[in-house]
Amino acid sequence: MSNSESRRIQAVSTWLYEEYRLFYREFLMILNLAKLAFEKRDFASSVRVSARRLSLYSASIIDVSERLKQAYPEIHIDIDQWEEVELHYRQLIKGEYAEDIGRAYLHSLRRKIYQGEWRTADYSFFKLISASDEFLSKLIVCFEVDGHLSEETVLEILKIPDFTPSFANIQDDAHRIAQRVAENIARTSRRANRLIRVEIINAGFYRNRGAYLVGRLIFDNDSFAPLIIALLNDKSGIFVDAVLTSETYAHNIFSSTLANFHVTTTYYHEVSALLKSIMPRRPLGLHYTTIGYNHLGKVAVMSELESELLDSDGGLETAVGSKGTVAMGFSSKNSAYNLKVIRDKPTEKYKWGEYKGLESVIRKYTRIHEINRTGSMLDSIIYYKVRLDRRWFSSKLLEDLLSHASETVSLHGDDVIFKYLIVQIKITPLPVYLENASEKQAETAMTNLGYCIKNNASANIFNKDLDARNYGIGSFSKVYLFDYDALEDLTEVKIRTNLDRVEGEEDIPDWYFEEGVIFLPEELVSGLCIPQRKLRDLFARRHANLLSTQYWTEIQNELLNGTVPGISVYPDDERIRD
Repeated sequence: MSNSESRRIQAVSTWLYEEYRLFYREFLMILNLAKLAFEKRDFASSVRVSARRLSLYSASIIDVSERLKQAYPEIHIDIDQWEEVELHYRQLIKGEYAEDIGRAYLHSLRRKIYQGEWRTADYSFFKLISASDEFLSKLIVCFEVDGHLSEETVLEILKIPDFTPSFANIQDDAHRIAQRVAENIARTSRRANRLIRVEIINAGFYRNRGAYLVGRLIFDNDSFAPLIIALLNDKSGIFVDAVLTSETYAHNIFSSTLANFHVTTTYYHEVSALLKSIMPRRPLGLHYTTIGYNHLGKVAVMSELESELLDSDGGLETAVGSKGTVAMGFSSKNSAYNLKVIRDKPTEKYKWGEYKGLESVIRKYTRIHEINRTGSMLDSIIYYKVRLDRRWFSSKLLEDLLSHASETVSLHGDDVIFKYLIVQIKITPLPVYLENASEKQAETAMTNLGYCIKNNASANIFNKDLDARNYGIGSFSKVYLFDYDALEDLTEVKIRTNLDRVEGEEDIPDWYFEEGVIFLPEELVSGLCIPQRKLRDLFARRHANLLSTQYWTEIQNELLNGTVPGISVYPDDERIRD
């Protein structure tokens, strides 16, 4: 290597390291901006910083790769020189807490420049970097307690975020929190155990209009329970809205069906590990994405998926439930995840006129990732140009993928390469669940289906394919929409009815000739395609307003006026005030 080449490689590696640091500095700055938005009750700013954080990584990768092409065309076309750049860059990043983010950033640049595939082997370093006791001690504030949580301890907990505005009545909040925690423990099996310690993450969790303090209650038998304190801010000051100590409500709040949290700490591995301790049934990869580390979440999810497949007797098979008309789903029976690709063309059951193609469907999945999912829509992790081991796939599944999704899936030797791969947490398709559910379970599911539809409407999401096959149920009886190829903006849907027609009138209704998406609310129940009449009748009774044009037009007007109320992510009876 000549001296000029050596100097150029040194310069490029230093420059790329500086660009990574600029990206990461802004990424961390957004966390404090989210706190500031909460303190100032500036909801519009909260939305803006969330959108900026989601786009920051990819925007930086695109910008830096373009500038590299202009400034250093030799390296841009010579992968051997790039290999040397990587060696020097890795020395610059070595030993930093965020080394895994820095190295992931470099891998993303490499893929962007040289159009390479996403390979799990490229991220093997991630397995070596995890939560450590050293940083855990810096992250957690511990309070030793003698059997109960005192008001004095609660006051110290409430001071952790160090808010600029004051609490409206911090003494009253402390009293109510201590009382509610004692009541909640007394109602559970943990009443037989002694509360010995409380651990709180030394940071605030911010999302939309709210803030949270998050930690865990530790008992003398070494068991954990969540402790989540939900905060709001109004003209009177900051106040505690709810106290949550159940795993169910922790899952609902930290679900991937909601917008990401902004957590004001740099110790993201330890935050994810602590969240995993109080929500053990949730895969670790989703804990990373919940707190906004989406790229590391993608790495963790793929690492988990690889481990699941290596430990499993069987590989990937067609997913349980009805086959999709647009998407093809597949999974391993022991995996926590479902995978999807988009068909080259829809099946014969497709009923929405002209199919707008693969890119149109991917945009819909991407959109759901970028909005507040209101607790009722599964997040989708989308991998681009990913390479997976052929041995992971059953021969029948691989044959189907290559036959029906050839635009997306190709075979190269021992590898299967995906142009796009969509990954979601695994849930049970609603029709499958109803086939085996008890009467009470089925009634709960149908009730929660109505809430799911209403929550989606509040996010300006309308699923024109009403069929219940597009919905699934999670481990805590909550219903989610997970298939997005038939989504439309609710504000663009034309709400019409046939109920105003005169009996015996046989003319074709006026709406029949209108262009666009037409929705007749009175047809919603039949559109769900639920075979059990008793369940259809139950849905119609409990969600009668969903069958009226008034409900839908009012939601549309609220959306257009920007006045749709926030979605509650915990039940009213968990609030500490009447």
